[in-house]
Amino acid sequence: MLLNVVYLLAAILALPWVAWRRLSGARPVAAPWTRLTGGVTVAAKPTGATRIWLHGVSVGEVQLLAVLAAELRRQAEADGRAIDCVISSSTTTGLEVAAARFGTDHAFPCPLDFTWAVDRMLDRVGPDLLVLGELELWPNLLRLTHRRAIPILVANGRMSEPSAAGYARIRPVVRRMLAAVSLVIARSQADADRFTGLGAAAVTVTGSMKFDGVRGDRRAAEVERLRGLAGFAADDVVFLAGSTQEPEERLAALAYLAARDRHSGLRLVIVPRHVERSAEIAAILDGLALRWCFRSRLADAAPPPRDHALIVDTTGELGWWWGTATIAFVGGSLDGQRGGQNMLEPSAYGSAVAFGPHTRNFRDEVRRLLDAKAAVVVADGPELTAFVAWCLDDPDGAASLGRKAADLVASQRGAVAATARLILDRLPAFPGRRPHT
Repeated sequence: MLLNVVYLLAAILALPWVAWRRLSGARPVAAPWTRLTGGVTVAAKPTGATRIWLHGVSVGEVQLLAVLAAELRRQAEADGRAIDCVISSSTTTGLEVAAARFGTDHAFPCPLDFTWAVDRMLDRVGPDLLVLGELELWPNLLRLTHRRAIPILVANGRMSEPSAAGYARIRPVVRRMLAAVSLVIARSQADADRFTGLGAAAVTVTGSMKFDGVRGDRRAAEVERLRGLAGFAADDVVFLAGSTQEPEERLAALAYLAARDRHSGLRLVIVPRHVERSAEIAAILDGLALRWCFRSRLADAAPPPRDHALIVDTTGELGWWWGTATIAFVGGSLDGQRGGQNMLEPSAYGSAVAFGPHTRNFRDEVRRLLDAKAAVVVADGPELTAFVAWCLDDPDGAASLGRKAADLVASQRGAVAATARLILDRLPAFPGRRPHT
């Protein structure tokens, strides 16, 4: 009850911020009323099926869980088991991608951590097992789900050093939360050790699912469709800056401008982390006298000229856009505030990949890439400019860098299949198997 009061006070204090985000044109808070009440709407559970509830905070986790869901269905079918996967998210973009990947009747906003909201949601969804993507620990969600004897698993468990240090300050609370978790499936031994240190009783390591969750086929129909929409020619060299945040768009544009005169086939694509910043990015390019086009207008017009930058102002396509890139810069990694974004996506396609020094969210993946000499760290704008210039002046070297990246990603796949098996083994009343205890 006390926790509900604390949450309620916090929600009241947040109301002006929620209203501002809706009225200012910024990305709105996802389904605030539905999340407050738990009044979600999902399809009825099919007769004879067990329901797996997957939860991912935002776009990256949702996309990864979609890959896991496909593998769960494949293995369950092979075992003669009927399952039904539903998914929740906590952000507007995460919900958009969830609805696109699972269907609108199998995607819903995760409730806020009020007891009434969680209980009402559990009644409506009726899950037989809950899978949390990476790390999402909420006291009431875990307690009430566990009280209904619903197994809870953490998939691709990630626990950074700063997160572990923060949780250690409230170790008794965290220990009680983790006591409700049946199994943590960690992406690395370091993550597993941190979960264990905080009180998780059952922890295993399968490797990072992110290696499985990335595409890598440049000839895929969706990649070819985007290349056609953008008007990329076979001899164009596409420099794509993806998941960018301020000031990375400006730095990418400066790197492009520094090389454009010597390489007429160079194309620039910018895919911001937050699509609502598209107008802001357009203004930055205007200030640099760099002409541009929004991706949302490509279907209604001829492809833009070569000297126009492309701003991708749509969501859910970055995984395909990376397949058009010869040179890739992965954003959220230069200012030290965000911890980096998924550099495995362009790596899987064999792009020549660079990112900044601040990649704590992908520490293990970065270590593997750098050990294989399959990526480059750039410390600032001038180093990004130098990297782009090197890729253009030494295309064989850039191609070799990309091949090493693609080979590394291919060699590390397999965690999704192992994770799916561990999840299915925990399903209640699994035919021919006993759930682990």
